[in-house]
Amino acid sequence: MNTKSEIRNPREARGWKSETAGYMLVECLVYISVLMILMGLGFAAFYSCWDKSKSLRYHADDIARALHTGDRSRADIRQATGRITVEATPNGQRLQIPHGTDAVDYEFAAGQLRRRFSPGGDWTTVLPKVRTSDMRPDPRTHVTAWRWDVELVPTRPQVRVPPMFAFEAVPPVAP
Repeated sequence: MNTKSEIRNPREARGWKSETAGYMLVECLVYISVLMILMGLGFAAFYSCWDKSKSLRYHADDIARALHTGDRSRADIRQATGRITVEATPNGQRLQIPHGTDAVDYEFAAGQLRRRFSPGGDWTTVLPKVRTSDMRPDPRTHVTAWRWDVELVPTRPQVRVPPMFAFEAVPPVAP
């Protein structure tokens, strides 16, 4: 029979050995470290997805803006009432589309595409962050089409496919 004096550790009275308590502490530390590693990997994956989602949203906004601007320029060319001219300016390139007594001008300068209605109107930036823009006539058999090639500035330094667009339109009046 065990008396109080014979029991040195209360855990031994319940059937636990003193070595078991040490193993449980080590096991808890291992579980905590594994949990921290898994949480660290999970947070890294989450923030990577978050960053790429934000980048996709910015790219989608730039692409939508470029498509809207391209459709607008094609509509302006289709409504031309006279000869469309393109000229090189000290700042870049300017396309002039006559509309009755007025004109619509597109100008590429300083990395942005601007538009104005009538020669005395104010310039409006319709497409910022443009790397290259080239507006030129594209002669065909019976008509002269106008082609606009534009490349946007990518938001990330490494891109697989650069954001490039080409728009074509045919004016109703033969130049």
